[in-house]
Amino acid sequence: MDENLVDHYAEILYDYHFLKHPLQKADAIFVLGSHDPSVADYAVQLFQEGWAKYIIFSGGVIRPIGELRNITPKSEANAFFDIAVEAGVPAEAIILDNKATNTGENFSCTRKILQEKGFDFKNFILVQKPYMVRRTYATALVQFAEFSFISVAAPDTYDDYIAKCAENNISKERVISNMTGDLQRLKVYPEKGFLVAMDIPEEVWAAYEKLIELGFVGRMAN
Repeated sequence: MDENLVDHYAEILYDYHFLKHPLQKADAIFVLGSHDPSVADYAVQLFQEGWAKYIIFSGGVIRPIGELRNITPKSEANAFFDIAVEAGVPAEAIILDNKATNTGENFSCTRKILQEKGFDFKNFILVQKPYMVRRTYATALVQFAEFSFISVAAPDTYDDYIAKCAENNISKERVISNMTGDLQRLKVYPEKGFLVAMDIPEEVWAAYEKLIELGFVGRMAN
């Protein structure tokens, strides 16, 4: 397999998925669950820079997050909580949702917890992996429509993000399969009502098809 060609196609998908919303202050930094601990790192950075006074970690899937950081397998939310507290975020500034198992539930479960706890938040900074920024935003437009939000990730280039993932024991093959899976979801989920339809340029879809031909199919939706 020609790795340069794989990277060429993968970078096209990466750049498409990675919306570049400018940062703006919000009531809370809302972090959607992930296997990637660098997502929590970026949320901590935003908190420490003063973009919001609270962090929400949502994710009930049990994962071996942070294998290189001495974090035993636990829910995404709890693993991210540990990362944030170790980095100096006060525990009282963190809100946890340990029930969500997918992107839609990240929003519905978090909404319920905020209502139960009496938080009247209106504005959110949604944080995910770079290649999930667009799908997060498209989902929020349906599932979180009553709120204001932007969708962001750490400002890494494709090469930088692949290198960061390698440091966290996440393979490039997994990243690319996740990206093809996310593009497929952007294509098929609007008809299910899960997210708002996004325009997918021909070049992006062609790169997706090339990557599918090369075998990056591990994250396809049913």
